[in-house]
Amino acid sequence: MAQRYKILIVDDEVALITLLKEELQDAGGYEVDLAFDGAEAINLIQKSLYDVVLLDMKMPRVDGREVLKFIQDNSPSSHVIILSQYADIKMAVETTKLGAYEVLGKPYDIDQVEQTIQRAIERKKLSIDNKLLQTELSRKTGTPEIIGSSHAMIQVIENAKKVAQSDSIVLINGPSGTGKELIANLIHRSSPRADRPFVPVNCSSIPDTLLESELFGHEKGAFTNAYTAKPGLVEVANGGTLFLDEVGDISPIIQPKLLRFLETGDFRRVGGTNELKVDVRVISATNKNLQEEARAGRFREDLLYRLNVITIKIPPLKDHREDIPLLVEHFLKKKSKSKEPKRLSEDALKVLMLYDWHGNIRELEHVIEGSIILSPNQLIEAKDLSLADRQVEAMPASLTMNSLERQHIEKVLKLYEGNRKKTAEALGISEKGLYLKIKEYGLQID
Repeated sequence: MAQRYKILIVDDEVALITLLKEELQDAGGYEVDLAFDGAEAINLIQKSLYDVVLLDMKMPRVDGREVLKFIQDNSPSSHVIILSQYADIKMAVETTKLGAYEVLGKPYDIDQVEQTIQRAIERKKLSIDNKLLQTELSRKTGTPEIIGSSHAMIQVIENAKKVAQSDSIVLINGPSGTGKELIANLIHRSSPRADRPFVPVNCSSIPDTLLESELFGHEKGAFTNAYTAKPGLVEVANGGTLFLDEVGDISPIIQPKLLRFLETGDFRRVGGTNELKVDVRVISATNKNLQEEARAGRFREDLLYRLNVITIKIPPLKDHREDIPLLVEHFLKKKSKSKEPKRLSEDALKVLMLYDWHGNIRELEHVIEGSIILSPNQLIEAKDLSLADRQVEAMPASLTMNSLERQHIEKVLKLYEGNRKKTAEALGISEKGLYLKIKEYGLQID
């Protein structure tokens, strides 16, 4: 079921806005609250985050201008549509200066109201996309495409698509450079929240002093240079998915606040006293063993249990080497600037297949990018590869595909301590097929 947008209607004409609420809810896609005066509206805005506010200007006690100013100061992500019997050009100019999105006169047409709400929501989406783009410019992002046909990667992708249909918190565990953010993005794109924001937060790159403000936002005057209220990334992600990358690096100071948010969906902006609530799906990722971190006292045990409701483990590249040719082909096309991408020689591919890839897929991408630049010819040779531990020099020039396969099977057998079932699963072949290979190559199992 798609996530619904939250609408607040503020007007002292009870019958009118009750009817409007029914019409909007019948249209589908909206969750509508009502406020019958400005003071009630301000109370609701302090407790909930609204995508759109339909606001009358003439009301007793607290009028629409005060409510509009309060929204701009305290909930700037909400888009305000003015509904007024006295709408004219002067009011349109005045309220637009105050931050209103549009002015509609009464009596209104429900189709016109719906169309205006949709335009306001689209504008909000563009605003969110712009914020995310600015955030992402400071981070190196990978391709949204997941490359891999090995048994191990197919299992990861299938698990990701299964958990996508729920709202459960997911922890993605795997070494650096294995593509944890790609899997998080796949979960989001396969979920009912796919049309709402996917907001990544790199917890290791933001200092502790700023992380709380980045996540939960801050109020005007919360600290020096806080001239206006700023919504946090949990607000930007409202209705969508919040991805906490490198969650194991969050400091003990922020951990209890994150735990409370995960348990209730409630939070306070820095410098604020009002409780706000959002509806986000949280996915986190780490390359650390959080159980060991908890035992060492560096990570809260209760937060660990809250984060790993469902765990997806991504294997290191050395455990699914059969995906290397596909990845190499992809990176050659992606990194080559010429119309005809460079190619890899058979010997160079053998070297890459036997390398241990401590930096995983990210290291492979960088090696391919470097080889494209350094290779003087269209065909990239083994000598053009720049590998960290200099394994290239140790590779025999006459290595055949059979000897490559033999070495790979031998390595995987050692990794699983001779367990044929686990080895066959990792290699993506049957146990019978593994038995025949062991016999063919005369492999010794300790």
